[in-house]
Amino acid sequence: MRKIKKYLHPLIILLVFEAVAVTLWMTKDNLFYLFNFSYIGLSIAFGIFLFIKKYKYARRIVQLLVGLYMLVFLGLISNENMQIEGFWYYLFTGVFEAATIHYAVAKIFGPLLFGRGWCGYACWTAMVLDFLPYKVPAAPRKNLGWIRYITFAASLVFVSALFLAQVGQIERIMFWAFVAGNIAYYAVGIMLAFMLKDNRAFCKYICPITVFLKPMSYYSLLRVKCKKDKCVNCGKCKRVCPMDVDVTDNSRKRKNGTECILCMECVKSCPNGAL
Repeated sequence: MRKIKKYLHPLIILLVFEAVAVTLWMTKDNLFYLFNFSYIGLSIAFGIFLFIKKYKYARRIVQLLVGLYMLVFLGLISNENMQIEGFWYYLFTGVFEAATIHYAVAKIFGPLLFGRGWCGYACWTAMVLDFLPYKVPAAPRKNLGWIRYITFAASLVFVSALFLAQVGQIERIMFWAFVAGNIAYYAVGIMLAFMLKDNRAFCKYICPITVFLKPMSYYSLLRVKCKKDKCVNCGKCKRVCPMDVDVTDNSRKRKNGTECILCMECVKSCPNGAL
């Protein structure tokens, strides 16, 4: 019974994604959605399974499986802009397809279940940044989070301007915006990582997607919790957290609580199994 219980998390995640896959397949009458969400669900469930088996690179495997699929197959091959500009584009056209579905599942309603798990397991920008050498922040978090609201507004203004100006071939512009946007994200993300000695500096200060993720993550069902009777306040979990979250505080108001990406570095570092 205990062995079965141990694998409930990957099973639940897989079932949630399969439910989304089947629902969208039936309602949209498009087999692609069955493949798309089944693939992502299987990849994430496989990664959680590897983590349970204590495989060191479990999360990295999921990042590559999902991140490369979305960047290369959906973005570059299928010409779908899965960045925030693509979301605004489909939203303005009134079409519940591609990026709007992706954002609804992964970044707007999904975080009520798995918080900012997207950032830890599926983001193709973080997929690259996490391979840089500064996995543990070298300095305290800076008060620069306001920049994300500027990039969020800039993406909205950019797409709004295209529609207001009635520019032709907007779909083609969206594709090149995806390419240019990713190049800019990688360039800025890598530069910030080396400047601030923090792989996740881009996620903390620049990424516009967090404007959607943060409020919903506050109510997330899946959270890292501390067993107070086992915790010896050694501080290891705080030192290894890439997002500066105080995981020893079980309150939803804990420091940087909505920043947790469920990377589980704190869980792996805890000497007493208190997390």
